[in-house]
Amino acid sequence: MRLLLALCLIGLAACAPQGEGERASGARLAGWDYSNGGLIKVTSGMDAAMRSLATRHDPGARAPDGWGGVPGWDRIDLDNVPDLGLEALDGVGAEELNALRPFSTLPIRPMKPFVLKGPPEDRARALDCLSQAVYYEAAREPRLGQEAVAQVVLNRMRHPAYPKSVCGVVYQGSARTTGCQFTFTCDGSLRFPPQADLWRQARQVAERALNGHVDRTVGSATHYHAQYVAPYWAPTLVKMVQVGQHIFYRWTGPWGEPRAFDGRYAGGEAYLSPAILGGLDPRTQGGVLAPEDQGIAPGRVVTLAVAGEVRTYQVVEPGAPGIGRTRVMGQIYAPRRQPTPDEVKRINESLEALERSMGPAVAAAPSP
Repeated sequence: MRLLLALCLIGLAACAPQGEGERASGARLAGWDYSNGGLIKVTSGMDAAMRSLATRHDPGARAPDGWGGVPGWDRIDLDNVPDLGLEALDGVGAEELNALRPFSTLPIRPMKPFVLKGPPEDRARALDCLSQAVYYEAAREPRLGQEAVAQVVLNRMRHPAYPKSVCGVVYQGSARTTGCQFTFTCDGSLRFPPQADLWRQARQVAERALNGHVDRTVGSATHYHAQYVAPYWAPTLVKMVQVGQHIFYRWTGPWGEPRAFDGRYAGGEAYLSPAILGGLDPRTQGGVLAPEDQGIAPGRVVTLAVAGEVRTYQVVEPGAPGIGRTRVMGQIYAPRRQPTPDEVKRINESLEALERSMGPAVAAAPSP
């Protein structure tokens, strides 16, 4: 109500104390006391209905400190109006844009543990690459935020769409001027040596992840971005959860479910092929893969917009071989189907036999 009263005192004579009227000059208005105590004093002289209306529309009425305004605005000096620090709010637009799209209500399913059992040299290189990802992407995030980044790397490594080594996932696309999957691999961040204590913690998180730790918070997430940026690809994925400063996403449809992550670790951490270094993300940069490339049988596929999210489903016949009563995410079960010609013939023969057994034919009812 403090801000509302201040605006009323400046712009509306009806809100001014009795005796001032509409002839109050700008200089006199500027000399009024706009502090918390001064505005309370003005409030006490207001009509009860006016005070109730002002309170109802007060955006900061529930602020715990009774003010909740911007520092420097407790007393207005029209000759030297304090700024709102707008030059420091470059990320507000992105944050507001991210807030417009709600988080999905779909369940977040935890992944199976992954334990790297390759040769010692592969494990050492994988540990280095995963530690770099955790450090340069989330060094100052809470521990849970760092574990979430490590989980995304391992999720990608086991997903059919991404390289099958830890270093391959981390450095995918790093030879491109734009399009690297983890920004630090192509923006020059690696020129700066890590801080010892933060690096030590990142390495602990990476080692724990390679020993089978599962971050259940982000489930099958394969993408994330900082909340102060709004990437073009965000609306094309399932928005799952925010951990620290990062918002996490997964693929839509069956390939976003844990059962799709059946890729096997291939090792060869030291070998980063040109295809990997120049590679693209097939989900956000290479275009959405065809259903058959996502493990969906062709021909019986439907794409629906559900709760603001575009998802691809496989239509499954209830009597199809191998289909039980257990419902599977990403599948739609057809309650009815068109009968085959043989089934139609058998049905007609059965109906004719039934009519013959009932005696004289009954006059057909007129068509509607």
